[in-house]
Amino acid sequence: MRLAVFTKNRSNPAYAAARLGAERVAARLGAEVRHYVPETPDDPVQQGALVLQALQEHPDAFVFTPVHPTRVNTAIAAVRAAGVPIFGFVNRMDPGIAVSYVGSSDAHLARDIAARLAAHLGGRGRIVVVEGPAESVTSRERSAAFDDVLARHPGLEVVARCSGEYLREPARLAFDRVLAAQPRIDGVLAANDIMAIGVLDALAAAGRDAAVVGVNAIPEAIAAILAGRMLATADFNAMQMAALATECAIRHLRGERVPADIELPVAIVDRHNAEAWDRPYEQRPLATLDEVVA
Repeated sequence: MRLAVFTKNRSNPAYAAARLGAERVAARLGAEVRHYVPETPDDPVQQGALVLQALQEHPDAFVFTPVHPTRVNTAIAAVRAAGVPIFGFVNRMDPGIAVSYVGSSDAHLARDIAARLAAHLGGRGRIVVVEGPAESVTSRERSAAFDDVLARHPGLEVVARCSGEYLREPARLAFDRVLAAQPRIDGVLAANDIMAIGVLDALAAAGRDAAVVGVNAIPEAIAAILAGRMLATADFNAMQMAALATECAIRHLRGERVPADIELPVAIVDRHNAEAWDRPYEQRPLATLDEVVA
């Protein structure tokens, strides 16, 4: 049994974790996986070409997250025309495409982490929002949820917005410019952890401080929380999502019924509980499908 696993890039640690999650489940259940990753991060043309390449290699199923909400639709249509089942994770596709989808609510994650920052600041302060790519569904949903929470706290003022493209160095450079223009920043809402790490890089270089939160619970963020450099993160568990999508694919191919939709719960990680996440991805626990749907 051979599975084609598609992730968006090699630059975001969350997708490295997703690939590992697929591998761990495939090893446990006796399947093989082959990874397909665009060389240029989140490039829809490259992902579309990789889809066509994978089809020529005749996998039994696709475990798939699209790099763009619409610009790989032609490639996805080719998979469906070939009769190969698709199992989605992280980002939803149009209804009826995926046999199963595994994800978390970006709105819930972002609202909860923004509420954690608001509580830490006592509902008052100067806030910077660091967003992901403009076309990213997750970034748009997280930014909207950030705004929803901020609107409930009139004492929190958004003094700047910037995009870090879901990457560390672009986030650092963008936040450098914000620091030059803003003499005081009390809190930072970053739409993912690797951008939050870039923000921490910029703050350290400038000799400044702010309460920074992110999303993903990547090991670098956990280390920063335990070191007192970062306030909190929301666990958007891409490794678990890919693992469950892979398990759904394998069990479907064996003729078993699998859920159409699985939404993982929100977990906020801060200094009070971070030790439970303080381990490499290889050592983090993975729940089985039976455990999740029980």
